[in-house]
Amino acid sequence: MNANELYQKLDCDFELGKCEDDWVQLDLGEHLTDNFKERQMGLVLDNTDEIEKVYTAVFPSDFVLKTILDKGEKNVLLFTHHPMIWDTKAEGFPFLNIDKELLPKLEERGISLYTLHVPLDKNGKYSTSVNLAKEIGISHDEDFAKYFGVLVGVIGKTKDGTLSELSKRLEGAVGHEVSTLKYGAEDIKDEKIAVVAGGGNDLDIMKELLEKNIKVFVTGISRAIGDYPPAVEFDRLAKENGINVIGATHYSTEKFACIQMMQYFKEQGLVAEFIEDAPDMGDIACQQN
Repeated sequence: MNANELYQKLDCDFELGKCEDDWVQLDLGEHLTDNFKERQMGLVLDNTDEIEKVYTAVFPSDFVLKTILDKGEKNVLLFTHHPMIWDTKAEGFPFLNIDKELLPKLEERGISLYTLHVPLDKNGKYSTSVNLAKEIGISHDEDFAKYFGVLVGVIGKTKDGTLSELSKRLEGAVGHEVSTLKYGAEDIKDEKIAVVAGGGNDLDIMKELLEKNIKVFVTGISRAIGDYPPAVEFDRLAKENGINVIGATHYSTEKFACIQMMQYFKEQGLVAEFIEDAPDMGDIACQQN
């Protein structure tokens, strides 16, 4: 498929003209497209005129990039939710740039990178919170949580009667232990459940949880990375107001959108494959009883 035609369709279908984002920390030197410098979304690396296959992933980690390079394929598009790598062990800012030594190799092999962050978070068929909620059986009754001017959170109901049951269901979906901060009641029958994939421990989101009297919140990051003050305050308010918080890592709560994106690319007549990566367990707080 013609690469520019695919990029234009992605731009249109995900309404990039109605979205904003901020990746000023992204530094890929001369490899970064002028398009991305201007819009902070969309085409990051423009390395091929034709797309023969698409890989989807949450982050462009070394593992993901080397997996593609090791396959020996050419004229490939890597579609990611973020243009940077997530690492809670990094000093200061937890997002890291792609290894610059890999950039010439990606260019030589015709491997392009296209990223949708806010446009994929924005609630819709392919979005992060919608697909996480669907994966764990939470209905989509209401949208909430404004982020860069768009709604990215879901409020609904679960068939699970207890917090422990919901936590186990989430563990089964993501394939690893989750963090359950039991600050409220164990019985959650008929309670509204709020879902924000990724970094949901945000004070604006907490304000909405309090206004809507929501006592169960499912998200990705439940720990104050680097003792980030707003996240520390989020945790304090959750505990003070009896709001249960279940964290399942940044990666694992957002991967279902990238898995769903395979269907989008297949509908364009392209072969698409999701690359499973490892979650950063530093995202979640210690398990509490």
